[in-house]
Amino acid sequence: MAQHNAFYAQSGGVTAVINASACGVIEACRRNSDRIGKVYAGHNGIIGALTEDLIDVNQESDETIAALRHTPGGAFGSCRYKLKDIDSHRAQYERLIEVFKAHDIRYFFYNGGGDSADTCLKVSQLSEKMGYPLTAIHVPKTVDNDLPITDNCPGFGSVAKYIATSTLEASLDIASMCATSTKVFVLEVMGRHAGWIAAAGGLAGQGEGEPPHLIIFPEVPFDRRKVMERVEYAVKHYGYCVIVVSEGARYEDGTFLADSGNTDAFGHRQLGGVAPTLAGMVKQDLGYKYHWAVADYLQRAARHLGAKTDVEQAYAVGEKAVELALTGQNSMMPAIKRISDAPYQWQIEAAPLAEVANREKFMPPEFISADGFGISDACRSYLSPLIQGEDFPPFENGLPKVAKLKLARVEKRLPEFSL
Repeated sequence: MAQHNAFYAQSGGVTAVINASACGVIEACRRNSDRIGKVYAGHNGIIGALTEDLIDVNQESDETIAALRHTPGGAFGSCRYKLKDIDSHRAQYERLIEVFKAHDIRYFFYNGGGDSADTCLKVSQLSEKMGYPLTAIHVPKTVDNDLPITDNCPGFGSVAKYIATSTLEASLDIASMCATSTKVFVLEVMGRHAGWIAAAGGLAGQGEGEPPHLIIFPEVPFDRRKVMERVEYAVKHYGYCVIVVSEGARYEDGTFLADSGNTDAFGHRQLGGVAPTLAGMVKQDLGYKYHWAVADYLQRAARHLGAKTDVEQAYAVGEKAVELALTGQNSMMPAIKRISDAPYQWQIEAAPLAEVANREKFMPPEFISADGFGISDACRSYLSPLIQGEDFPPFENGLPKVAKLKLARVEKRLPEFSL
């Protein structure tokens, strides 16, 4: 069969294992060199395709590509840039096809969350209308764990492991000092609409009185009185209180506790820090001394604490994406299907992008405890397998060793294009 080129790009917030997916895609392409010629990567995601800023992945050694598996961040550059609807911004989509034509790209692998799934679907639809044979596959990634169909999202397991570990370790610190110092500790984690990451903090403790004493989910309307009552109860009975709160915590009317009033490039509300907001409430209402922390980028960059399960799944979806493309399965996403909890078993199946794009998966009610402040046994059974195993990166001079790419550019063949 004819040999054609492939394009890979990363989108949205990165994860500790998104480069493991890149590794899976690239190594699978190299193993199928009779079908796939060159592999190009978009510099800074889809923007790289629009501006014809392509990275020649073929100049990277096998050793460097293999090192992507243990390198955090987005090796080729990611972006928060959502293509608008085809009707009003047709020129952008046509530009993508023009770039793909100019470089004989017939395989499009887009590694990201819900917004990139939508972009991947639209590009596939337009290429069909324009008569250009392009196979578009979405490679799932998001720490928020909110993509539908797939049991879990690559990137989430490592964040969950980091948050559960941090909650456990910080709790020991607070417990040590609570008699004469800090009474309340607030840990803010990511999760705009779904409380999956906050739920992971619940793995830190199991028995009565073990922290975290409160988990505040976006799915449960925030009630200040009830929260403060729970904080006071914990301090009086256990000597201290540990809270894990999702950045997307909101009131009954949907208003975020920490709405900054701005929006990001995807049109999402920018959140201004729920941890200090909640800590301020504790001080005002109860007068307790507090400390707060925002996990922020640390939670999604901590490859040194990556979950082995997560690394393996991230690589597998990248590898499967190439398999789907080569078997002609267009507009699809490799999804993780859980076979059993104990022993934990999973496999990769194909999911239609039309059923993935623009849909979010929230915490099911049965995963949240009856009082709304913790996780249920069902949730614990779901989360626990995802943080299992250690996959430490190699260390050099005391620090993790990461891949260092050449990022050589491909010569441009088209006129400049303005975003």
